[in-house]
Amino acid sequence: MSCGQFRQNSQHDHRRRGKLAQPNLSESEGKSKMEKAKQFLQPTQADSDIISRLIIPTHRPGADTSFYEDFALKGIRVDRVEQGLVVCTFKVPPRLADRNGKLATAAIANLVDEVGGAVAHTEGLPMNVSVDMSISFLSSAMVGDELEITSRLLGRKGGYSGTLVLLKNKVSGELIAEGRHSLFGKHASKL
Repeated sequence: MSCGQFRQNSQHDHRRRGKLAQPNLSESEGKSKMEKAKQFLQPTQADSDIISRLIIPTHRPGADTSFYEDFALKGIRVDRVEQGLVVCTFKVPPRLADRNGKLATAAIANLVDEVGGAVAHTEGLPMNVSVDMSISFLSSAMVGDELEITSRLLGRKGGYSGTLVLLKNKVSGELIAEGRHSLFGKHASKL
């Protein structure tokens, strides 16, 4: 194939791809479909009335658990706490399972975040902020499996902390996930 033939074929491909990418709707048909979608998503008066009657208690950070914390961590048991070490037990609940009955990867990430943050927390200071998490998903846990979650503080430099979180099947000892978690927060003053 000569350079000229290649250029010609290439231009033909771009024109053909451009036609395929364009929707086959006229402008008025597109607007009509958009209006139908807007109407479908618009709440009815009955929906608005139900929502306006909801009573949502105010959340006091640090004093109350949030819905998120309650949903994600309900059932976790703290077994051991030492300087730089937190060990927990957690039975995998159905609410945190994916469609195959396995502990969802997002739930694992949340456990790494929460338990990793707990080991780096200093009493009397605000919670640290996650800077980076790296998680290796090595196996899976099924609903009803009991997990041992171990979090170790790897080190602290100023307000920066690094933790290692391991999730293991408590019965088989199989490693489910390994997470490395970096956090930043205010550190205790030396004054």
